[in-house]
Amino acid sequence: MPRFSVIVPAHQVQAYLPACLESVLTQSYADLELIVVDDCSPDACGEIAGEYAARDRRVRTLRLPRRAGAGGARAAGAAEATGDYLLFLDGDDTLTGHALRALADRLKETGEPDVLVHGVAHVHWDGRVERDAAGPVLTERGPAPFRLEDRPGLLRVPPVAWNKVCRREFTEREGLTFPAGSFADVAWSYPLLLAAESIATLDRVCVHRRRHRPGAAPRTPARDPFDVFESYDRIFAFVERRPELARWRPALFRRMADHFAALSARPGRTAYGAQPEWAAAHGTRRDRTAYGTQPEQTAAPGTQPKQTAAPGTRARTRARAEFLRLARAHYRRHRTPGAPVPPVVRLRHALVRFGMHRTYGALRLGRAAGARLAKAALKAARAGRSALLRLHYRIQLCLPLRADRAVFAAHRDRGHGCNPGALEQAFRTHAPHVRTTWIAAPEHHHTIPPGPRRVTPGTAAYWTALARSRYVVGNDHLELVKRPGQVFVQTRQGTPLKHMGLDLQERPAAARDTDFAAFLRGVDQWDYVLSANRHSTLTWERVCPGRYTTLEYGYPRNDVLQTATAQDVARLRACLGVPDGSVAILYAPTYRDYRRTQQPHLDLERVVRRLGPRFVVLARAHPAQGGPLARTSGRVIDVSDHPGVAELCLASDALVTDYSSIMFDYANLDRPIVLLTDDFDAYEAARGTYFDIRSCPPGAVARSEDELIDIFATGHWQGSRSAQLRSRFRERFCPWDDGRAAERVVRRVVLGEREPVPVVPLDERRPVPSAASAFARPPLATVPPPAAAPAAAERL
Repeated sequence: MPRFSVIVPAHQVQAYLPACLESVLTQSYADLELIVVDDCSPDACGEIAGEYAARDRRVRTLRLPRRAGAGGARAAGAAEATGDYLLFLDGDDTLTGHALRALADRLKETGEPDVLVHGVAHVHWDGRVERDAAGPVLTERGPAPFRLEDRPGLLRVPPVAWNKVCRREFTEREGLTFPAGSFADVAWSYPLLLAAESIATLDRVCVHRRRHRPGAAPRTPARDPFDVFESYDRIFAFVERRPELARWRPALFRRMADHFAALSARPGRTAYGAQPEWAAAHGTRRDRTAYGTQPEQTAAPGTQPKQTAAPGTRARTRARAEFLRLARAHYRRHRTPGAPVPPVVRLRHALVRFGMHRTYGALRLGRAAGARLAKAALKAARAGRSALLRLHYRIQLCLPLRADRAVFAAHRDRGHGCNPGALEQAFRTHAPHVRTTWIAAPEHHHTIPPGPRRVTPGTAAYWTALARSRYVVGNDHLELVKRPGQVFVQTRQGTPLKHMGLDLQERPAAARDTDFAAFLRGVDQWDYVLSANRHSTLTWERVCPGRYTTLEYGYPRNDVLQTATAQDVARLRACLGVPDGSVAILYAPTYRDYRRTQQPHLDLERVVRRLGPRFVVLARAHPAQGGPLARTSGRVIDVSDHPGVAELCLASDALVTDYSSIMFDYANLDRPIVLLTDDFDAYEAARGTYFDIRSCPPGAVARSEDELIDIFATGHWQGSRSAQLRSRFRERFCPWDDGRAAERVVRRVVLGEREPVPVVPLDERRPVPSAASAFARPPLATVPPPAAAPAAAERL
């Protein structure tokens, strides 16, 4: 008996079905059966399913004699299932990486619940990934498993099949199955939650729902909105057969009224608004002529046919009236007062209750007209504000520069940090006569320490600061009209390993829509460029050609790595929630230009599970990823939103990265670094690197997840060979980072001193040791390494 039965209805999804099946069969958790239900598909879905069944004995195929729809196909697949739990996918959906393992682990730790509700994300045709709105409801805090009365908010989770895993014996015992019709998921989901004795949640995206480009979705029969009435009749009949569920009638009634109102409010999502054939089916025979059928009367020969107002208008109006009439009847039949209804929702319910389709139509038209007027007014206001700000900026450009002002920005409008953040603090320390201003979006203002003035991009204060400040410091492009006498310090964002600047002209996957002419115009504004080593100096001057002066003084953001104390490390670990005595691994991968979605390369839960209870992972996503790298659970802590990368480095005991420049900064701590280069060839082909990091690594190199686990399990991550590699790496890339880089920059740029502060030799530097440095050298893992992984000594 397999653990999971994954049921996939397939109808006219031949282009997407292979990806769906591959996402299931390549899961790291292999205890499953895959049932593909060919819903009488006219394309090659059946043949594709048969090919997979011939290659993998876990795949079973079932062909229906006639079209049954998604609900009927799911019911047929569930009847053939033998697994402990049922999981439903559509033929164009995919499972996320390691989803089944996460589900299996959650089921085990919550005591085999009847239902497990998990997260879903919508993947748009253009690559955008959008998490569904149910995320906050899926919190895993509190007792688990639970009953619905403990978390009634689960009724607000979309009533669909693909966000739930249910125990097969439970569904068979309760007689829960999918009915026919367009809203079969609704009639199945609510009874499932009501009847469940135990429910659990998993706040992790396990399914990716495909959002097709408009007009390119697979051709399937239109959804009939009139099926919604039968679905809710089935739900209330289910409740009536079980007196103990009567307390849920008010909540179900509100969900029903909301659903009816939504279908009425959005005709584009109902069949009578988007598919005229359904409107014709519910209209009169005369109305059907508007959809291409033969009219009852034709114009006399030689005369012009009579013009009608709008094709299908009468049929759509009749269909809408019929829908609202039935909605009113069902509203009165199942009405159960008791559920609190906000005033705005109360109005929509009133329209359904009284069937006022004409009133509703007038309100809808008025609301649409009001929305158009508001949009036009907002557009005009924005245009006026933009014109005033442009005029304000031009006026400020005519006023004299303020020699005692400096403006800073990191990553355009993000929070206080990186090299500009360290320089801003150095300005206040070594040049206190200069007043500093920090540019950041409002959501990042909390990261700015006391001292600098805070300005928001696009405001009058923002343009004033750019126009009047003598010193401008940033690590990215700024909208700036460079004035004579202004000094622009470009700090850059790290030591370049991947191709940058003009080298991206030969890398279209990485360059994308980069305007290289505009990029060079920005370079022409630079007066100084910071560099941490000779490699950076030579690279920047070649890929960013300009008349600037290179200051090879080290990176200011690394100063704190040399000046922090053991008390600082203890405080940072406590703030991040790292348990005492744990080995904290900072996992910070870089951005993949060749991938449309930035999925993590590691199953972090599996890594910490294999390494044992003394290891903790701090997961840091690249800023360009735009979202967390992993969910915080147990010994995996997501730190993607933490404002200070240097603080994360100090709090950790080792770094795991790939091709990120964080390795060059982290080497200053003289702590272990492990590289994961499982996709080096693909990364090299898409982005390109200036040298093969595997030939001169800062530590051990892993080529797979199992090798990475092996390196930590055997203790080679902190072995002598790893220390030798790190020492050579530091000599090459960390010659200037002695804790006084920011001071050197301020003394040169602001105070005019030509001789830089002497550099502390590398062998005399004493960075703060990690919390794990006091641990014994023998292996720390409690789980033996996999037998299939090669010996770590061979890789080192």
